[in-house]
Amino acid sequence: MVQTVSNRFSVVVLMIGTLLVGACDGAREAIGIGKQAPDEFAVVTRLPLSIPPDFGLRPPRPGADRPQEATVTDSVRDLIIKTADPKASDRSVSTESLGESAILSKAGATNPDPNIRREINRESSILATENDSFADRLIFWQGQPEPGTIVDAKAETKRLRENAAIGDAPTKGRTPKIVRKPKGWLEGIFN
Repeated sequence: MVQTVSNRFSVVVLMIGTLLVGACDGAREAIGIGKQAPDEFAVVTRLPLSIPPDFGLRPPRPGADRPQEATVTDSVRDLIIKTADPKASDRSVSTESLGESAILSKAGATNPDPNIRREINRESSILATENDSFADRLIFWQGQPEPGTIVDAKAETKRLRENAAIGDAPTKGRTPKIVRKPKGWLEGIFN
């Protein structure tokens, strides 16, 4: 009988102690139960960290301005004036390190294939013919649409630059459009 009373007493003391500790905010945060959300109005944009190409740099001083970030006045000036060169305010170093150039040369990225566009077009046309569905083969009397529309890149670039110089919208003029034929009333049932 003495053991059951002491067991009950220890269980009650343990439960009361758990409730008291759980009620404390400091204990909740220490355990990880309490959570503080960040202040979304105090978020500051920062450039991502990058490894400098030269490891002989001086270590940063605590509290000093970050050299890769533009000051507030520079940011405001760029927003108001809209510099012609978008990279004018970029202060990051864009040279390749020896490791990057070694990886690029091992991957074969230093000598790109001049006929890559022809290869991609060939592979795309193979994919377009492989993707014929069973329903398309059943409807043999209808002509198959072309897999894509070819756009003359030089003429399109010239047209867009002319529109930008005049101040017209980019969609003004002869622009490529996707025109779909209207479906029949039974076509949507089986597709």
